[in-house]
Amino acid sequence: MEIAVKQTVNEIFAPLWESNVRYYICMGGRGAGRSTAGSQYALSKLIAPEFTRGALMRAVQSDIRHSIWRELVDRAEEQGIKEALHVVDSDLYIKYGNNSFKGHGFKASSGSLTARLKSLANYNVIVIEEAEEIGEEEFRTLNDSLRTVKGDIHIVLLLNPPFKNHWIIQKWFDLIPIKGVADFYLPELKKGITDTVFIKGNYLDNIVNLDEHTVKRYKEYKKTNPAYYYQMIKGYIPEVVRGKIYKGWELIDELPEDAKLLRIGGDWGWFPDPVATIGLYYCDGYYIVDGITYGNEIEDTVVASDIRNIDPDGQIRAVFGADEPKSISLMEDKGINAVKSIFGPGSVDTRIKMTAEKRIKVVRKNHPVYGNWVWEAYEKYHWAEDKDGNPKGEPDHEGSDPMDAISYAIADLVEKDKKETHVYRPGVSKSGVSINKSSIGYSRFR
Repeated sequence: MEIAVKQTVNEIFAPLWESNVRYYICMGGRGAGRSTAGSQYALSKLIAPEFTRGALMRAVQSDIRHSIWRELVDRAEEQGIKEALHVVDSDLYIKYGNNSFKGHGFKASSGSLTARLKSLANYNVIVIEEAEEIGEEEFRTLNDSLRTVKGDIHIVLLLNPPFKNHWIIQKWFDLIPIKGVADFYLPELKKGITDTVFIKGNYLDNIVNLDEHTVKRYKEYKKTNPAYYYQMIKGYIPEVVRGKIYKGWELIDELPEDAKLLRIGGDWGWFPDPVATIGLYYCDGYYIVDGITYGNEIEDTVVASDIRNIDPDGQIRAVFGADEPKSISLMEDKGINAVKSIFGPGSVDTRIKMTAEKRIKVVRKNHPVYGNWVWEAYEKYHWAEDKDGNPKGEPDHEGSDPMDAISYAIADLVEKDKKETHVYRPGVSKSGVSINKSSIGYSRFR
């Protein structure tokens, strides 16, 4: 059965159909209709006569169902062709003839991250929604895996504008300062790039499809929440991530020889979240963070071995998230001086406040898969917001694993120092020296 569709496409997205390049970057402000265009493109590829084996992708598998997958099914229903397609909603799978699309997450509840991406070798059309949530190494693994010769390979990235140092910006764009708008930039595709089309836009390019209340709300953000307005509504690139939690940290190339190890901090992670452990040092007025272990599906025994490499005698307190007591017990069995982090109501804010008060340097990492993971987490870590840019009063999950490991270590250090602070007692001088009248001499207490 042959079918045809007649889709009305916003003209700003016409290059998706008119150009033949490997990468299409659709990035701009809210309300531009990127998800609609992405699903229209996928539907046209699905029913096209040429070979299409496509993937609808997001950072996490479970997020696909109610976003880009739902958009594609909606497009099929709008065109009245859903019954002519083979749709398996439970598997996020849709097929027409020999062509198909399937939902794939960069992260899932089981299986190896790298293996899942390498399994896409025979795919040739990839549509990635919320592409700013994808890590550079994850994208590289996917990109290197696409090698079919059955059809032209196309990767469509749909995303909100990330901050200046995000890998997508660094890889593809030059930034032009905006006169009168400090700390924001206009993105411009780097000169010499010929395999990429940049499609920009915001609500003004799609205003005929937006209700009056939405347009009014978007405009009001300029006064009520200007940072959100310039980034999420206008589509500008901000200097730093909005709502950044920590600021002023410094990046150094190596750990100083005279740095003293004070604590080890660790966050267990729950797959697909990574395990993260760090060493916290002190040197010349600064606290220094050096990454130890980071990655998915890392056994506790590996974590223990990595810690023993820098603390062979188990003399340093290793502070871990309190949510895995069995893992802490295993650390103790391996000779690690493992303890629980502070926890309970208000503990997250307390840890963040303690950490924000410190002067911190971060040792540059060159992990073969995760790159400079401590610093990247620092740059991404920000306060969570609702869809309208209003703060939720809690940290966003992005970058939280290494940042939690750091704050566990610092909070434990501060709390222990508090307990060891000198207090005045009967028979004790204000200098903190215990006076024993029946004997000669003084003894200092802790």
